[in-house]
Amino acid sequence: MYLADGRPAPATSDAPGGRIAGRGRRATAAVPSTVLVLGVVSLITDISSEMVTAVLPLYLVAELGLSPLGFGVLDGVYNGVSALVRLVGGRLSDRGGGGGHKAVAAVGYGLSALCKPLLLLVHSLPLIGVVLAVDRTGKGLRTAPRDAMISLAAEPATRGRAFGVHRAMDTAGALCGPLVAFLLLRAAAEGYDAVFTVSFCVAVLGVVVLLLFVPGRTVPGRTVPGRALPAARALPAAEDTAGRAPDGPRTPVRALLGRPQIRRLTACAVLLGLTTVSDSFLYLALQRRLDLPVGWFPLLPLGTAAAFLSLAVPMGAIADRIGRRRLFVAGHLVLLCAYGLLLAPFGGGAALVGAVLVLHGAFYAATDGVLAAATADAAPEDARGSGLAVVQTGQTAARFVCSLTFGAAWTAWGDRTAVLAAAVGLALAAALSARLLRPAGPATAPNSPSEHTP
Repeated sequence: MYLADGRPAPATSDAPGGRIAGRGRRATAAVPSTVLVLGVVSLITDISSEMVTAVLPLYLVAELGLSPLGFGVLDGVYNGVSALVRLVGGRLSDRGGGGGHKAVAAVGYGLSALCKPLLLLVHSLPLIGVVLAVDRTGKGLRTAPRDAMISLAAEPATRGRAFGVHRAMDTAGALCGPLVAFLLLRAAAEGYDAVFTVSFCVAVLGVVVLLLFVPGRTVPGRTVPGRALPAARALPAAEDTAGRAPDGPRTPVRALLGRPQIRRLTACAVLLGLTTVSDSFLYLALQRRLDLPVGWFPLLPLGTAAAFLSLAVPMGAIADRIGRRRLFVAGHLVLLCAYGLLLAPFGGGAALVGAVLVLHGAFYAATDGVLAAATADAAPEDARGSGLAVVQTGQTAARFVCSLTFGAAWTAWGDRTAVLAAAVGLALAAALSARLLRPAGPATAPNSPSEHTP
């Protein structure tokens, strides 16, 4: 997936943003093996989860007859319940030291795997909601510890690229999952049952790879061939709004939110999350606009995944160069363009589908790993999992609210009016976020720490 240059890389400074020492030189550090193995785990797990995600909207709406509002409730559960446990996952992994990250992540992956066969047994809205809630609990537990392992294994100056590599591998799984689901729906008499069964088997394989091949402890400053990686430096005490020195390994959430950088990132993640329509609703809106046959619906996520896969590493590298906060906000403007195409009175057919899906994938490439890298810059090393969880919890909770609100708006006013309202809200949220994340003081060079550190 990603071949690293074997030559010695130029030294980097120990500034929080990881500025590359010496202007004009380019870091060529190898992507750590921990990042690559975690990428394999995510690739396998995403094949499993995206198989279910690809068929779930149609299964619930067409097979079980749910209304858009009912689907909005379940979609909110599917994408938002993890917000309730992300902080728990981050705190537990930090308390366990270097080995706690892997242990908590393993529990999260295992919970999600166990939920796949349960979808074969439940057919009512409440029971399906419970199963999806447990599945998302597993995702909430694993996300912050996994991203903490990535950030601790990577150099500060190339965190954007490391997260880009991981997200590219993750998205390769997202690309394969809907395709497998599509083939199973066409080949199997009981298509949905076959999808859920195969999804479970694949998820178990991901857990096995995690347990056997991911190192038990992620040690900052570990050595890779050719050089030693510097440990990420905690933020100075001056950045604590109360004027206190940073807390120790048990840094509480309120102390993290006392840091201006974390607080602003969380606020912007919430603002933008409130107007980020879920993937499932975007695909349903696209399907209704073009009246696509039901059998082709599982292929829509392939377009998003293909664009995400192609752009994740380049976007991570761009974020390292121009600033992670800046690219994060710009990515939401790309999503705004996708909303605009859904509302446009002209166009249609394959061209519209392709354009919307490419923009959707570009949005994820410019925001998903980039936000994690930006948060890692701002969070102390001994509270990295908690810092990531704080920002991710705000974003996920906001998207949960968006799913509920969008489903209600779709039911009351129709899909086009609901998309229009989301577009207006996203434009306002992006403008406010750009102001909140704007560097203080005079303009800085692209590689300066103030640009890299959100």
